[in-house]
Amino acid sequence: MIKVFIKVTSFFTWFHPIIAFCLYLAVSHLYGFGLMDAEAMVIEAEKWTTVPPQHVCVENTDRQIKTIRPDSVVRSIYKATGCSDNSNHHVIYLEHVVVRITITHPRRGDLSIYLTSPSGTRSQLLANRLFDHSMEGFKNWEFMTTHSWNEKAAGDWILEICDTPSQLRNFKTPGKLKEWSLVLYGTSIQPYSPRNDFPKVERVHSSLLEDPTEDYGTDDYSGPCNAECSKVGCDGPGPDHCTDCLHYYYKSKNNTRICVSTCPPGHYNADKKRCKKCSPNCETCVGSHGDQCMTCKSGYYLNEVTNSCITNCPVGFYLDKNKIVCRKCSENCKICVEFQICTECTHGLSLHGTKCAIHCEEGKYHNGRECEPCHHSCATCAGAGVDACINCTQGYFMEDGRCVQSCSSGYYLDHSTESRYKTCKRCDASCLDCSGQGDRNCTSCPSGFNLDTGVCVVGTICKDATEESWAEGGFCMLVKKNNLCQRKVLQQLCCRTCTHKG
Repeated sequence: MIKVFIKVTSFFTWFHPIIAFCLYLAVSHLYGFGLMDAEAMVIEAEKWTTVPPQHVCVENTDRQIKTIRPDSVVRSIYKATGCSDNSNHHVIYLEHVVVRITITHPRRGDLSIYLTSPSGTRSQLLANRLFDHSMEGFKNWEFMTTHSWNEKAAGDWILEICDTPSQLRNFKTPGKLKEWSLVLYGTSIQPYSPRNDFPKVERVHSSLLEDPTEDYGTDDYSGPCNAECSKVGCDGPGPDHCTDCLHYYYKSKNNTRICVSTCPPGHYNADKKRCKKCSPNCETCVGSHGDQCMTCKSGYYLNEVTNSCITNCPVGFYLDKNKIVCRKCSENCKICVEFQICTECTHGLSLHGTKCAIHCEEGKYHNGRECEPCHHSCATCAGAGVDACINCTQGYFMEDGRCVQSCSSGYYLDHSTESRYKTCKRCDASCLDCSGQGDRNCTSCPSGFNLDTGVCVVGTICKDATEESWAEGGFCMLVKKNNLCQRKVLQQLCCRTCTHKG
């Protein structure tokens, strides 16, 4: 129970003539002031104004694909407008928010999802589920929150997806955030503005108690109010002494309430329009604790796992390119410079280039528990299946990440490599098929082109198709003698002269 100080108006003196100017009432956090006043509720209902018409704003879809890695957090920021360009769908004040999300993941029960509004309210859309073993992910799945009730719709919305592995799974197949979008429900008019039509009440003074406002005079303040005061206005002694704030407020050092349009840096929107202080090292946050930071003050870095602000990244983390976030290394790295670029490995693993792995004999890969044979076409591999081959066995050639028995159309067998493993490489763009590298080893040409000594030329433009046109002093011979064949137009006009070696 707490005590609340209340000013008593003139009608109290009619109810009890001995009541003084000030009164203390007991208030419960669970039950408020006690029983509700039915008569007052009926009177209020008779003059009640209904909320404005509901608008629905469907924001654009964010299709930037992001990888969801184990033991890490993926953040995606979307700047919403509230459909300000369409008056029939414009949402300024929120009622509730729907988030449509498409995610692929090998075990969706390991995912938890959070949404933070532009005002800083953080809603949990999805918690971890121990027995949800589904590999289907979420396809255009809708999540809803009402925690941003009456907040502004426009601004930066932050979607956070946390992957917390609860049991052994295949980490070589990370999840992906494919796309997400917001559907905002609300109004374009403030639905909860207190009305300004209440009769002014007369202040009652008593000689038994000192009037706390007597230094400012006994008359109500009647001048203009600060723009951040709500429609109720201000009651003095000055324009900044708002009866209620339009948006948010915070307490200054002398405990004065300051009304503001948004919470200042180092504060977050707590409840009932109140801006409270973040942890000392946080620039922005969703709560007052040290593990609720969103961004950090200068000289500090955000730990993406603990959401705390620290001066140095711990072992197993690296500083991102923007030098503001400590991100977690790959699970096998002890020290790294990027997620998959290790400089030191965890116990039992060795460094192979920039990656840490258990060494298996040739023709096998490590599945997380033991070494298993690669696909029969793979000489070495990084995992199961034909698409995981690194090098191919005898009689197979590597072509675009797959092992094939013969090169496909548009590819040629590369004999230049010193390795015993052979590869099929793509022909030059001018060739349909070829026997080697470059544009002079074509063996067949696309439609509309002619093959001339290994070169595909445009058949409809070539003007020196006959040997007579090679005569000394002819136009094409002059082009060749003056080394002008490298110009594409002249090369096509004199296709045979320019390619003739005589």
